[in-house]
Amino acid sequence: MTADATDRAEEQAGEQAEEAGQQAAQAWRDVTLGAAERVDDLVGRMTLDEKLSQLVGLWVGADASGGGVAPHQSEMTADGLGWTEVIEGGLGQLTRPFGTAPVEPSVGARSLALSQAQIVAANRFGIPALVHEECLAGFAAWKATAYPVPLSWGATFDPALVEEMSAAIGASMRAAGVHQGLAPVLDVTRDYRWGRTEETIGEDPYLVGTVGTAYVRGLEGAGVVATLKHFAGYSASRAGRNLAPVSVGPRERQDVILPPFEMAVREGGARSVMHSYSDVDGVPSAADVELLTTLLRDTWGFDGTVVADYFGIRFLHTLHGVAADEQHAAALALTAGVDVELPSVHCYGNPLRRALAAGDVDEALVDRALRRVLAQKLELGLLDAGWQALPDGVDDLMLDDEHGRDIALRLAREAVVLLTNPSGSLPIARGRRVAVVGPLADDPMAMLGCYSFPAHVGVHHPDHETGITIPTVLGALRELLGAGRDEHVDVVHARGCDVTDGDRSGFDAAVAAARDADVCVVAVGDRSGLFGRGTSGEGCDATDLHLPGVQADLVRAVLATGTPVVLVLLTGRPYALGDLADQAAAVVQTFFPGQLGGRAIAEVLTGVVSPSGRLPVSVPADPSGQPGTYLTAKLGTRSSVSSVDPTPAFPFGHGLSYTSFEWDVAPVESTWAVDGEVVVEVVVRNTGDVAGADVVQLYLHDPVAQVTRPVVRLVGYARVALDAGEQARVTFTVPADVTAFTGLRGDRVVEPGDVELRVSRSSADVHTALALRLVGAERVVDHTRRLTTAVDVTAGVPAAAELTEAVSA
Repeated sequence: MTADATDRAEEQAGEQAEEAGQQAAQAWRDVTLGAAERVDDLVGRMTLDEKLSQLVGLWVGADASGGGVAPHQSEMTADGLGWTEVIEGGLGQLTRPFGTAPVEPSVGARSLALSQAQIVAANRFGIPALVHEECLAGFAAWKATAYPVPLSWGATFDPALVEEMSAAIGASMRAAGVHQGLAPVLDVTRDYRWGRTEETIGEDPYLVGTVGTAYVRGLEGAGVVATLKHFAGYSASRAGRNLAPVSVGPRERQDVILPPFEMAVREGGARSVMHSYSDVDGVPSAADVELLTTLLRDTWGFDGTVVADYFGIRFLHTLHGVAADEQHAAALALTAGVDVELPSVHCYGNPLRRALAAGDVDEALVDRALRRVLAQKLELGLLDAGWQALPDGVDDLMLDDEHGRDIALRLAREAVVLLTNPSGSLPIARGRRVAVVGPLADDPMAMLGCYSFPAHVGVHHPDHETGITIPTVLGALRELLGAGRDEHVDVVHARGCDVTDGDRSGFDAAVAAARDADVCVVAVGDRSGLFGRGTSGEGCDATDLHLPGVQADLVRAVLATGTPVVLVLLTGRPYALGDLADQAAAVVQTFFPGQLGGRAIAEVLTGVVSPSGRLPVSVPADPSGQPGTYLTAKLGTRSSVSSVDPTPAFPFGHGLSYTSFEWDVAPVESTWAVDGEVVVEVVVRNTGDVAGADVVQLYLHDPVAQVTRPVVRLVGYARVALDAGEQARVTFTVPADVTAFTGLRGDRVVEPGDVELRVSRSSADVHTALALRLVGAERVVDHTRRLTTAVDVTAGVPAAAELTEAVSA
């Protein structure tokens, strides 16, 4: 071979080697490779600093002056690094670019795209950040639809509608360039005094689990990562105080606290979990290896990311005192299984570097978290070569459209609970003189929970308008009753008092308005806020369950006029009403029903819509009888050994209608195999004159067990909407697995013996008790057990009696 040929061959070999090297360098970009192979390739190419950059977020809009929206924020951001320093080498997450200050949606999307471009340019791999936002009651952005809060979701007993809502929320988030939503809250209400009760779905783990899982399906189906929070036990804090220690036993933890999370992981496909702020029996969740790794991952099979609740890792040092400093806190959290520090880099920056250098933590744990983060970015398309920072159609981006408002209105309608209506004062007939009084009668903010953007962020920006239209109860009633259009219709208004202060100077005007009316609507309740700026919401805990301020006295003053009073409650928790409920002509309970809640309430009050909501939490009779929910063993109920009667004024699942329903329950086989299922059929008939919806509730009663059990607990339900005269058959297919509980040995068992399935209108109103015997040997079940009762609703079927006659013939 000549020298020239040799040179050419060597040149060709060099070119081939260079091409092969380039291809190898881009292996993590190769969409034909498996996800694990792509992630491993990328991890192997990263320096330690590049790895750590993917494990942190940055809240670029955080206000370090003390006026922010998260606990201890001023302490946590004062020494934060700058934008350029943090994004050098990449960035794991961007924190709330839309949810920190009012910004036009299209402008916000373009600003976000610009930030992403800077992040991509700042790291040699060109990896963008994952963007997260709050979305508990809708996308927490200016001019986005504000939906009802989770307590209202629970009141609907309608998982399908909740899934439709979350799908709409997810679609709007993706259109704006957001990848992850910090919802749903799956904490089970344990003490109504807790300020974040409004964020929970209810006091029953089955209701919380099924409705919460529906929310997850909708959000994930829209391509947005759902984040389960707060894992786990947050709502069981002592005395209902935010972040207070949690003292629950292993059975309460296993049978009440954890099931909603397990359901959302296994059946909902949630891809992220947020640890709780609380410590349970002395162990903070952010440092709990057994919770975040052994249970969540090794047992349940969760393979997504665990993210820190805001500043939660640093709280291991500053609040919990289980870490000597930030370096120690970082080591504890990473070892436990927290993959991403939010909202901004603190412990997972230089403190984690020092922990690694000192040998306090193995770099293999960094790689473990990094693989999870990169796998999620890969799923979202953020590692693909063709990724675009600016979504299509941002110039026409609208976050509060007709579709979203329609869902918000339907959800608000279904969530209105009629507690009492003894003399048929509702619905209000046209032509009657109506007075509408109370501090919440003409207040748009009365409709919103603390994680709705106007309440969460907008209150700090009084120079900006709310951004969405929020009809009040007064405005909606005037519209529906024809005030201003019909000279015979008169709707007068007097505020009466404030939610919180003791000023009674407005009482006389309210009393005068009521005295001159045929019926008086009194709207009272909560003002949602954050950290003491409201009567409900995060950090707004209560010492008892009296209505805040002098509102109860206002109601009594109006009742004394003799005018029939319709008491409307707009709250974030249930309140003990005492004599107010007894004297009122009707009582209507709502839980921050969203931007169209005023319209929904007015429709129920005027009969446009028949009420169909059911209580997701009990309404207590005594404002000081705490804590307690319906989910209690026999000795937690009224007994002769205590002078305190904990019986609620209105039980879990209670709710009335303007129509009437009859139920026919088919008989069942008396035996039920411990590994089998039983079918319960109920024919529901609307026997009234108007359309309505009923909720058939199925409870389990286990009279004798190896450990004490709740007197009843929910194991199935069905919402059935029927026109007047219509009927439908509800079929519950109940697996024996749903009878399982944590037994004496600490494992979960299906125990043979006598039980009852109670077909009920509420937890305290049993229509039919079906006696059954579970037969077979005691059966230990695990995370593969069946979690839910299958439900089928078939319209237009014959009644049970007709079916029996047909079979006999």
